[in-house]
Amino acid sequence: MRIVVAGVHGYGRHHLQNIGRLPGAELAGVCDTRPLDGVDVPQSADLPALIEKTGADIAVIATPIHTHAGLAEAALRAGAHVLLEKPPAPSTAEFERILRAVAETGRACQVGFQSLGSLAVPAARSAVGRIRGIGVAGAWERTTGYFTRSAWAGRRRLDGVDVMDGAMTNPFAHAVATALAVAGARSADAIEDIELELYRANAIESDDTSSARLRLADGTVVTVAVSLCAERRYEPYLHVHGEDGQARLFYTTDEIEVDGVRTGYGRVDLLANLLAHVRDGEELLVPLAATGAFTRFVDAVRLAPDPRPIPGEHQVIEPHRRLLPGIAGLAVRSAAELKLLSELGFPGARADAEWPEVTLDGPAAYVYRGDLQATDAPRPYLHPVRTLGGTVVTEAQPADHVHHFGAGVAVADVDGVNFWGGSTYVPGRGPVILPNHGSQRRRRLEPVPGGYAEHLDWVGPDGRVVVREGRRLTARRLDGVWALDFAFTLSGGPLDIQSSACKGRTGAGYGGFFWRAPKDSPGLDAFTAEAHGEQAVHGSRAPWLALVSDAWSLLFLQRGAVDPWFVRVAEYPGAGPALAWDTPLRLDGELSRAVTVVVADGRLSPEAAAELAARAGRAR
Repeated sequence: MRIVVAGVHGYGRHHLQNIGRLPGAELAGVCDTRPLDGVDVPQSADLPALIEKTGADIAVIATPIHTHAGLAEAALRAGAHVLLEKPPAPSTAEFERILRAVAETGRACQVGFQSLGSLAVPAARSAVGRIRGIGVAGAWERTTGYFTRSAWAGRRRLDGVDVMDGAMTNPFAHAVATALAVAGARSADAIEDIELELYRANAIESDDTSSARLRLADGTVVTVAVSLCAERRYEPYLHVHGEDGQARLFYTTDEIEVDGVRTGYGRVDLLANLLAHVRDGEELLVPLAATGAFTRFVDAVRLAPDPRPIPGEHQVIEPHRRLLPGIAGLAVRSAAELKLLSELGFPGARADAEWPEVTLDGPAAYVYRGDLQATDAPRPYLHPVRTLGGTVVTEAQPADHVHHFGAGVAVADVDGVNFWGGSTYVPGRGPVILPNHGSQRRRRLEPVPGGYAEHLDWVGPDGRVVVREGRRLTARRLDGVWALDFAFTLSGGPLDIQSSACKGRTGAGYGGFFWRAPKDSPGLDAFTAEAHGEQAVHGSRAPWLALVSDAWSLLFLQRGAVDPWFVRVAEYPGAGPALAWDTPLRLDGELSRAVTVVVADGRLSPEAAAELAARAGRAR
């Protein structure tokens, strides 16, 4: 089916990549006010004319919110079905305008709330019995640059047109929409009453910190507490209160946590669902009419008084951002108690509540983010990892390699799928960005003494499970240091695991367990018991390897099979055992590997490293 995309210089890039991966989908044209380089299809700023010229079956609209109604109606009346990015419209009037066009043209309009394609949404409805309340908690970091990224950023209105770029109506729109979907609220009349509290720390027109309470017609209460002024990004979630218990739904990662156990669920691609609807009559997952309750909420925000400024004494003002100390904890309390921020003493109140994150017994967080792009090869990873003295020894998404993520498992080529991220090495061409990126999808994560046992599916861009993985990561204390024990088993095949070196890129044998360390660490070096320096240890086989700096040391020990070490020091600091150094590794059944990483403050000498390696091995 032929598809045109309107708005390609922001999130629209994701749709361009997605079209290239979907069977039966073809990019027919690009609509934008600025031309896009590198695409060999017709381009125009006139969407109806482009649809007519290309004969497009579907138009994807990923433009600013205030342009949605006009472009959606134009596309529908030009004969195309529409995938409309969220939120569908900034007001009830414009929402109804699109709804009329859908009815009059007989064309379909799917709204791009990706989280509503998740199988975790129906699972959450039945996880705790009859739902009596849902609390939304969201706390992200945004720099001042976020609010100047475009003319409409941080605005309620622009040139007399409703924009509604506020915390609840744009970055956390998925949170509100998912809560309403779990509660079963689809139409506008499903909401009986709305209380709103809008605040701003930044010098913007809209809200960057918000609180709301929605009372639904069936008696269910939905609260929202979100902010863009946290000290870092936390994975947002829904706290679902039911008659038979409580659960947390992490809507960006499609996970439900009950009694400490997280279970992952699959997600249906909304464009694929629209294709199936047009082609085969499959039911739409997020038809425009099903977002009526959410649009009523947006309209209430539109009609609300301007956000109240938060006094400076309640902020931490840094050169490029404004922070609200304790806001993440207040969001946790709001979701747990179904209260507004003001009822918890905001602004100025601090909360002792902790965000429900996955952490090891050692000072390390285990992260599974839902906001990563396909080219990142999304996967769970450890970051930040700290020494006992508090020094961070991992780095995530550094400027030199944005697809490096702390410590975890990543492989450049598994049966042709890139689970490393970034480019793929193609013989005769070099590194090339291809639409071949996979992701590691969590099926289950459960606590074990000292850490977690995890079950993952390694999924290709076409949705097929390439391999399955069982993973176990635990932490233990030694004298003055701590150790991470990380083991994984891959199952599947027959298939080949390859590095770029297997294809002719000399020395690029990376793939397997890999640890990216901070680049700005002084005195970086690497050694084993037999060799010293990057060139000498890179590709060597030794039971242990030390990556050290003046501030910290990482001691890697292979348990069981000993693979060649992939080591970088000069370009960036990183190390790990290489599964396929320069020859493809055949997987036909099961493949297991295990490594222990000792995390220490200060610089280890070769003698101290050897003694610590022996001690860490004996302590297991």
